[in-house]
Amino acid sequence: MMLRAVIRRASSRGSSASSGLAKSMKSSRVAASSQSFHSLSATETLVPRGSHARSYFHHRSCPGCSECSRTLLTSFQGTTLQKWVRPFSSDSGDVVEAVVPHMGESITDGTLANFLKQPGDRVEADEAIAQIETDKVTIDIASPASGVIQEFLVKEGDTVEPGNKVAIISKSADAVSHVAPSEKIPEKAAPKPSPAEEPKVESTKVAEKPKASSPPPPPTKQSAKEPQLPPKDRERRVPMTRLRKRVATRLKDSQNTFALLTTFNEIDMANLMKLRSQYKDAFFEKHGVKLGLMSGFIKAAVSALQAQPVVNAVIDGDDIIYRDYIDISIAVGTSKGLVVPVIRGADQMNFADIEKTINSLAKKANEGTISIDEMAGGSFTVSNGGVYGSLISTPIINPPQSAILGMHSIVQRPMVVGGSVVPRPMMYVALTYDHRLIDGREAVYFLRRIKDVVEDPQRLLLDI
Repeated sequence: MMLRAVIRRASSRGSSASSGLAKSMKSSRVAASSQSFHSLSATETLVPRGSHARSYFHHRSCPGCSECSRTLLTSFQGTTLQKWVRPFSSDSGDVVEAVVPHMGESITDGTLANFLKQPGDRVEADEAIAQIETDKVTIDIASPASGVIQEFLVKEGDTVEPGNKVAIISKSADAVSHVAPSEKIPEKAAPKPSPAEEPKVESTKVAEKPKASSPPPPPTKQSAKEPQLPPKDRERRVPMTRLRKRVATRLKDSQNTFALLTTFNEIDMANLMKLRSQYKDAFFEKHGVKLGLMSGFIKAAVSALQAQPVVNAVIDGDDIIYRDYIDISIAVGTSKGLVVPVIRGADQMNFADIEKTINSLAKKANEGTISIDEMAGGSFTVSNGGVYGSLISTPIINPPQSAILGMHSIVQRPMVVGGSVVPRPMMYVALTYDHRLIDGREAVYFLRRIKDVVEDPQRLLLDI
């Protein structure tokens, strides 16, 4: 009983002490709150009035309060968000952004080649403001709306991907007048050297002159075997374009993958040239395009591919894919590199359709406006090196195709015709093929068929 009484008496004393401690802490908290109120009122002019000031006062009055912490965070986050967002957009939608367009399924990035406009220039909707150079074609970046270019977000030579922001365009000229001066301020704000510092610079230069006048060390004597290389200032280092890199990669992959073999033949061009000379005026009046020799070779290649379907096929892993269509690629050399547009459904075209398609694709390739879809695919390639004066060459296969036909220049050579030696316009032709798929017999028969059709175009009419 005595022990229980002692325990009850001790617990009652602890409760009193706890309540006293709580009262002491509460009073100190009130004092701290009062002190913070006075300190805040003294600096009240430094805080903007309104909800932000009340939130800040609440936070200072109640440290550790979760409610005022959330209010303070929301209040100041809103202020920061306005500072970051304001240069890029406005409530009225006055500012728009030009982004990199989709460049094709097989192209993931490109290099910003050059800007067609400058900051401050007026642009119209869908007007090109920059160009992107990809592995295959050059793509324009168009302005999404009419307005004035405010600034560019990338530099020439940067690698960009679809969706990247390139430029900021203001729909009104007023926005540029406010932004342009701020951009020029850092250039004018460069500190000028004070007059007192100029004598120091001159004295330093004067002091350094005796050091520069010291005699140079004697030149080292080169050995007799050391080659005399030209100085570096007579060399120029220019980075490769993306198109040239792509061509180099594909051609090297062709050599590393295919078992390349080339067979040659020669063609008497007299009959085809006579046909062209006889009907070129009537052909132009009816179809609006000139009759060239390329259409005759395309028709001959179609006939040869139909006679030897394996040349139109391709290896895919352990399988052979035979194509029941004939899409012929034509190699076109441009100032930026080699491109290979495709004549689709060449087996369904006549001479006029082929000439019109070739002219259209060649014009787009030289202007740089050809699209990726117009160069995708193709089951066989024809390359005409004769337009540059090539007499004979061994073309390289355009992957993933299995063969390529090379045409060359026409040269008058002495030939035996009917037991007599006469001058004839002759052309060497070459067929490079993948020997893994195409045997020598099929390759020779293919090239022989082209020779027969070109030398006697009437075979196309009779299908013999």
